[in-house]
Amino acid sequence: MSTYFTYMDSPIGSLLLAGDGKNLHTLGFPGGKMRRRHESGWVEDAAPFVRVITQLRAYFTGELKQFDLPLAPVGTEFQRKVWSALQGIPYGETRSYGELAREVGNGKASRAVGAANGRNPIPVIIPCHRVVGSDGGLTGFGGGLETKQHLLKLESGRL
Repeated sequence: MSTYFTYMDSPIGSLLLAGDGKNLHTLGFPGGKMRRRHESGWVEDAAPFVRVITQLRAYFTGELKQFDLPLAPVGTEFQRKVWSALQGIPYGETRSYGELAREVGNGKASRAVGAANGRNPIPVIIPCHRVVGSDGGLTGFGGGLETKQHLLKLESGRL
């Protein structure tokens, strides 16, 4: 099966979108430790991403609060459980790693939750930026702390 990709300009830089033609499996940042670029053999085609781009643009203008897209993140069972829990954090709210660990059934797994959070292949749409330190402070983010701060300000209406 082919992997399709395109790039989308956004307020946080040029985002890589990749998927199988039906499901999105990757959203890559232009910088930070989760910087992603397309791989050789992938097919450049924006057509499979029209709905994704439309919803991301609405999100970045503050019009969209919840995404409704077919997603296929690739990860372990535990990672997928964490990513599912992330999708339950409402727009404009945050959770600590400890709270998220309790939500996935293991209150002592905050480090494992943090690692799964950091490997989220579809950030923004699966809102890993909504997870903060136990003191409410910003912690690491694959797209860089400046990007995380931008997303949280957008969602709080302070942009």
